[in-house]
Amino acid sequence: MNEPAFFGYGSLVNLATHRYGDPRPAVLHGWRRVWQRTALRKAAYLSVTPCAQTVLRGVVARVPNADWAALDLREAAYQRHDVSDTISHEGPAAPTAVYQVRPEHIAKDSDHPILLSYVDVVVQGYLAMYGHAGVAHFFATTDGWDTTIFDDRDDPVYPRHQTLSIEERGLVDQHLAAVMQQAE
Repeated sequence: MNEPAFFGYGSLVNLATHRYGDPRPAVLHGWRRVWQRTALRKAAYLSVTPCAQTVLRGVVARVPNADWAALDLREAAYQRHDVSDTISHEGPAAPTAVYQVRPEHIAKDSDHPILLSYVDVVVQGYLAMYGHAGVAHFFATTDGWDTTIFDDRDDPVYPRHQTLSIEERGLVDQHLAAVMQQAE
C-alpha cells in the first residue's frame, strides 16, 4: 500500500460500513479513543486524543483516489493528523493519517449521549477483525463512558447502523455494563 492511507479506530473497523480500498488490521501508537461531545450534533462522536501510553488496534485503508480533500470533506468535523511514523501494519509503508474531532467543535455540556447503534457497529467490526480480545481492547482503550447511552437499536439514529446477532448484542451489553459501572 504505497498510496496514502487513513487509520480507522471506530465504525471504519466494521468493513460493512464502507468500501475503502485494501483495508487491513493496523496498530496506532500514542493515541487513545474518546467519546467526544460537540456543538455539531446532540450525540457524541468517537474521536482520538494523544496518549503516549496507549496503542490502538484498528484498520488502515486507502484514501480514495489519493484525494485527501474529498476525505477531509467527508470527515468535516475532524482534523487530519499525520501518523505515518507511529502506525504499523502488514504491507508497504505509506503516508497515513488519523482524524480527530476539531477542538473548536468540542462542547462541555453533558447532554450528548452515546448512540447504542454506533457502539454496536464498532463492536461488530472489532469482533469480526480481532475477535473477543479486540472487543475488550476497544472498551479498555476508550474514554468518555461517563455519559448516557441512548438505546436507539429499534430505530437507529446512527447512519451506518448494522444488524447485530443476539450474541453480538449480548457482547455489547456485557462490556457496556462493565465500563458504565467503572465510570460511576
